[in-house]
Amino acid sequence: MTTHLVPALTPANSLPADAEVATLVGRAWVPGAVAGPSPVVIRNGQVYDLSSAFATLSALLEQSSPLQAVRAAEGTLLCSVDALLANSSGAIDPTQPSLLAPADLQVIKAAGVTFASSMIERVIEEQAGGDASKAEGVRALVRDVIGDNLRAVKPGSEQAMRLKELLIEKGMWSQYLEVGIGPDAEIFTKAPVLAAVGSGAEIGIHPKSEWNNPEPEVVLAVSSQGQIHGVTLGNDVNLRDFEGRSALLLSKAKDNNASCALGPFIRLFDEHFTLDDVRNCVIQLEVKGTDGYVLQGSSSMDQISRDPEDLASQALNGNHQYPDGFLLFCGTLFAPTEDRDHPGGGFTHKLGDSVSISSPRLGALRNVVTHSDRATPWTFGIGALMKNLAQRGLL
Repeated sequence: MTTHLVPALTPANSLPADAEVATLVGRAWVPGAVAGPSPVVIRNGQVYDLSSAFATLSALLEQSSPLQAVRAAEGTLLCSVDALLANSSGAIDPTQPSLLAPADLQVIKAAGVTFASSMIERVIEEQAGGDASKAEGVRALVRDVIGDNLRAVKPGSEQAMRLKELLIEKGMWSQYLEVGIGPDAEIFTKAPVLAAVGSGAEIGIHPKSEWNNPEPEVVLAVSSQGQIHGVTLGNDVNLRDFEGRSALLLSKAKDNNASCALGPFIRLFDEHFTLDDVRNCVIQLEVKGTDGYVLQGSSSMDQISRDPEDLASQALNGNHQYPDGFLLFCGTLFAPTEDRDHPGGGFTHKLGDSVSISSPRLGALRNVVTHSDRATPWTFGIGALMKNLAQRGLL
């Protein structure tokens, strides 16, 4: 285990700026004779356990109107938001509630290559063969041929197909451009059910990776019927060297212990917050190293090439169902290119990096980087959840 700790979580550094009117649901580990995870809601600065009405968060989000269901559920007072957040990083007191990732039985999916700038970076990774030292030279070559103004190209359109023909002719076609401007989005499974970590936890980087980065994203909470009921923040921790070597290494690049972070809460759509607000939100990223290094960036959802509803419909349709719903990472505009240690070296994480992903209407997701084999092992799976719910009389 590492000794690096996430800075203390507080309402001020974790909740939305308009938290007093936001409908925030999530999950907490609840102590007791049989401790276990419960869906929770924030009301007037207090945390209420909703497990007497909904055994799982996915069950809540499967309601025709989760918003009305939450408002109708009385719940049981657990603690203050201050107390929950204070006990969710560093040395956690098991006798008090602590924050979990806001996902349980939902499948965790992700959409890739949904922004023009990051799409070009994926092409660069591929052309560089996963070697960060070659990236800058390849970047100049790729931009000369492709340019960086692909946002105006509608995926699957006649214009996109003409561009495809041109790139093939110039020997610059890529599998990443295929999903970036072609008719079919890249949709992959980011993490197993129950494997995500929440705000305050360590995030895992594969110990053999030498070129990697955070990916700050909006994450849709979608029901089995394809209804988007709300959103949260996510870090689609990414290994650029693994994926750059071969797209067939995507699972190793994306799915490692503690490599998927979600939270702090899901904000449900209501009269104060809608999908249109999501379409216009800006996600801020800040990485602070123990060496004093600071990286800042952002991802603007209004730059996305595919609408969130389109992404959700490409994940769930007549060809693929998710009976417990799913969470869907929407992709990111952000792809760090600045050098961290030496010219041409680009950016990569170091152990102990503190990562903050935030947006005014969604709050902030905060984690610290470690190696995936040193992060807390994932042991609480579906079988353990079912046994735990039965022991608590919630099934």
